[in-house]
Amino acid sequence: MSNYLDQINHTGDIKKIPQSAYPELAGEIRQFLIEKVSVTGGHLASNLGTVELTMGLHLALNLPEDKIVWDVGHQSYTHKLLTGRKAGFDTLRQYGGMAGFPRRRESDCDAFDVGHASTSISAGLGYVKARDLQGEKYTVVSVIGDGALTGGLAYEGLNNAARLDTNFIIVLNDNNRSISENVGGMSRYLERIRTSNSYLDLRDKVYYSLRDKSPEVVEKIRRTKNKLKSVLLPGMLFENLGITYLGPIDGMDTNAVRAAMEQAKHIRKAVVVHVITKKGEGYLPAENHPARFHGTAPFEIESGLLKKSSKVSYTDIFSTVMIKMGQRDEKVVAVTAAMADGTGLKRFHNIYPHRFFDVGIAEEHAVTFAAGMAAGGLKPVVAVYSTFLQRAYDEIAHDVCMQDLPVVFCVDRAGLVGADGETHQGVLDISYLSSIPNMTVTAPKNKWELSDLIKFALKYGHPIAIRYPRGEVYDGLEEVREPIVYGKSEMVCHGTGGRKSGVLLFAVGSMVETAVLVRELLLQEKGIDATIVNARFAWPFDTEMLDLELPEHRLLVTMEENVLSGGFGEHVEAWVSEHHPDQEVLRIAVPDEFVEHGAVPILKEKLGLDPESIAKRILEQLGDL
Repeated sequence: MSNYLDQINHTGDIKKIPQSAYPELAGEIRQFLIEKVSVTGGHLASNLGTVELTMGLHLALNLPEDKIVWDVGHQSYTHKLLTGRKAGFDTLRQYGGMAGFPRRRESDCDAFDVGHASTSISAGLGYVKARDLQGEKYTVVSVIGDGALTGGLAYEGLNNAARLDTNFIIVLNDNNRSISENVGGMSRYLERIRTSNSYLDLRDKVYYSLRDKSPEVVEKIRRTKNKLKSVLLPGMLFENLGITYLGPIDGMDTNAVRAAMEQAKHIRKAVVVHVITKKGEGYLPAENHPARFHGTAPFEIESGLLKKSSKVSYTDIFSTVMIKMGQRDEKVVAVTAAMADGTGLKRFHNIYPHRFFDVGIAEEHAVTFAAGMAAGGLKPVVAVYSTFLQRAYDEIAHDVCMQDLPVVFCVDRAGLVGADGETHQGVLDISYLSSIPNMTVTAPKNKWELSDLIKFALKYGHPIAIRYPRGEVYDGLEEVREPIVYGKSEMVCHGTGGRKSGVLLFAVGSMVETAVLVRELLLQEKGIDATIVNARFAWPFDTEMLDLELPEHRLLVTMEENVLSGGFGEHVEAWVSEHHPDQEVLRIAVPDEFVEHGAVPILKEKLGLDPESIAKRILEQLGDL
């Protein structure tokens, strides 16, 4: 039996595969993806659902001359296979290996770096303008999921694409899901199209009865197509905007996708090709639990169970505390942007469905919506990943902080997150949040402090963010039951100090755990008994503690999982230079660069954020003692 996937080693090789073998090739691709992702982890359900769609695109296009702009890019694994990157799957999402998203530096077939949703139409439109202004002739295709159409940027792109008098293809990959199940009016609109049997039946009957008849009759039917759609599908959003609509197309049929693309290439305006796919297709656990297999850790293929037992994470703690807060105060409400599972709010939704709001992939709307609820007397908690919250900077500044409204931002995945790479590392939030007046930024050192900070934040009555890392909780250091005081740090342990060798480790959030390990290394290597202070409040930080402790310490070391520019250390150093000008300061932070994908321990070592690297830098700073 032929192994058709082995015949695809370079871009365009799929065109050498006989048409009769497309279903077999699709099956081989699915099996390959299941086997590889079960080892490395990665985005599975979305990729299994777009195998035939991607094959159809590659058959109809000439890459890399033609351009495919993927939205988010978590569905691009088949695209990578078809462009000669099969060997890269052994190092998928590992440090130095193949990225889990399209990357221009990885292949000339990757037209645009992506990782966040709703960007593809705008980027594709930019390519179209660049093509036309330079007199080039290539085809531009933006592939956007129906979930990404809940994001406002997608509509801004559609609004401008409607003005085109040149070809631009928008493939709408409709699987009724983003990560969580889709919500809102667009989802309902597409559902009506998917289930409109009257339209689909009539379309098929007209086509098959007239395809061999007079061309004049077919042309008359074509001219009346919009009227038929308007009657049978009220609204016809895309056609009414001035964008040609083709579909719905069976996205699990390679030949159907290819034919639709060939037709779309001849339309001299923006055209939406609406394809219906099924997330997780071909692997029953992913079909039944597409959210669970959206982004998965390594798993057992037979059962679909994770290979490693799950430990309690910061997200789990947040989930539990939110339920308790909901029980205690009926004014507590929760907001998420299509991430009910990822942020831990699914349980809150199950218990308090009328106080839970999933707004779709629309972080800007989520923040202003929360501001409105706060102005109306509620206590909104916006749960969002750090990397996605940066999309709503303007709304945080103008709609929340300018009015000093009591919105609580629970910022998950703060700091280094690992395998998803540059687009997902949460290393900017201290910088962009601390730049906004009226905003308070906090970070817990362990699981108990996260619980206490959430309770504090809901009583605080002003804008406040709690940033916490991805993964299992730190349960070191004893539970402290002293009430949290605004802007005050916590003395974890007081060293011997001294102006000759005294070291004060001033650490934020997850770096407190690292500080404990650094202190042990300093004791072992040089007998230095360092002081550790848990900042707890990254902004504003505890200046009274610094006034008290700095005279007893030669070196102040700030520690954070955030970039240097605008971060905790920069703020502290600026204050110290003004009030304690002779004080030595060493800032430990993520360098001002975009951090690639890889396991977090490896990334910390490469960036100098591991205990050994930090201890070495401290000893170099102190010199001969």
